[in-house]
Amino acid sequence: MKFNSTVALTFVLLILMVAAGAVSSLWGYAMGYEALKGVTQPDTSPSRKLIGDKQETMDRKELKILLKEQDILKDVKAAIRRGNQSIKDGKKRDDEQDSSKDDNENSASKDAEDKANQKAAKLPIADRQQDVTMEVTSATEDGGSLLLDVKLKNESSQPVRFLYSFLEVKDDQGRVLSAVTDGLPGELPPKSEQYSGTVKVPTALLEGAEKVSLSLSDYPDRKLQLNLAGIPIKD
Repeated sequence: MKFNSTVALTFVLLILMVAAGAVSSLWGYAMGYEALKGVTQPDTSPSRKLIGDKQETMDRKELKILLKEQDILKDVKAAIRRGNQSIKDGKKRDDEQDSSKDDNENSASKDAEDKANQKAAKLPIADRQQDVTMEVTSATEDGGSLLLDVKLKNESSQPVRFLYSFLEVKDDQGRVLSAVTDGLPGELPPKSEQYSGTVKVPTALLEGAEKVSLSLSDYPDRKLQLNLAGIPIKD
């Protein structure tokens, strides 16, 4: 048999490759074994850990539902305060209603008293403010007009001025009447004598009226206010 060098070389190479592979495998196994010496299997499985986490979360939620004692006491105190406030508000409303009722009764009583006084009023009628006096001494009809005899006197130490366009005349039905003055001075000197004049009102404006009122203020300060109410114009 003739020796073939090519075949021999091929076998040698195959043998060398197999040997190199075996050596490499053994060497890799040895290195891996050394590297994994300190690694151990975990005590709990991943699925068991997930169950534990879920249970812990549920426990936390249940704990959150529980109320603190301080919160409970705070809510109770707030409820008591609201109840007390409601009682106070109810009492306040009752007091206000009682007060309003009393005011209405007093107002009605005062109106009745004023009407009674006006009904019983007779001339002369006077009003004195700050030492200044206005007086109506008589009321007569003449030529389709009501004539009111008016007297003014200033006993103060200061002069007083009047602007008779500010004189307000009303009847007992609340109607404002136009009026004309005659003989009344525009200024009253201090410590003066009594001045007389008339206030003339058309009788056509007095239909159904039984009384009139006069209101006069000083000019320009308007700090002095003279009022005559319930002046009878019919017997």
